[in-house]
Amino acid sequence: MIDEEVLLGVAYVPGGVEMRLVQHGDDFTILLEETELMSTLANASEEALATMTCERLGDREAVQMLIGGYGMGFTLRAALKALGSDAGVFVAEIVPEIVQWALGPMRKVTSGCLDDPRVMLVDDDVAMLIGAAREGYDAILLDVDNGPEGLTRWENDRLYSREGLKNAMRALRPGGILAIWSAWPDPEFTVRLEETGFEVSAVNVRARPNSKSFRHVIWFARKP
Repeated sequence: MIDEEVLLGVAYVPGGVEMRLVQHGDDFTILLEETELMSTLANASEEALATMTCERLGDREAVQMLIGGYGMGFTLRAALKALGSDAGVFVAEIVPEIVQWALGPMRKVTSGCLDDPRVMLVDDDVAMLIGAAREGYDAILLDVDNGPEGLTRWENDRLYSREGLKNAMRALRPGGILAIWSAWPDPEFTVRLEETGFEVSAVNVRARPNSKSFRHVIWFARKP
């Protein structure tokens, strides 16, 4: 018997488009209009965004991390598992329904991560937090679109522009990392990161733990 799709909630991205939370049995999907934005069935690359960043940071103490977009919390939970008790993790989420879904129908998936004392949830634009910081973060993790372009809202284009990348460079501490998740490769964006002054690697990662064919991309851009 095929589980019927159940609509659990509708939200609107400020200045952007409609998002819907649907459930199939025990699995959840957030749709951006008709495009799958995230799913509990494909979370390996979202977790890798955090774990691979933490590996690259090495043994830094009191890591300060900014995560753009809570989503389904896979990146946050992976970061909390990898970071020490002295870390601080700021999560910028501008869609209040995302948090309501996390604390409501998806509470079993959330596993209490938003109650972790290391976490500060910020109801504001991640671009604002980046622009206001000066060497404030050891890592900035962005997973707010399906790639380096404004999918959820056109204002997000500035995150991936040369000016936005310069802001990220200023917001990072020396040796800090800007990590950006994408559903597809973009060689031109790699060049843009390099031209901004980052040391860049684009890594293909599995979308699902046991999948060899379906892969996503993460850029790891280190500030010299």
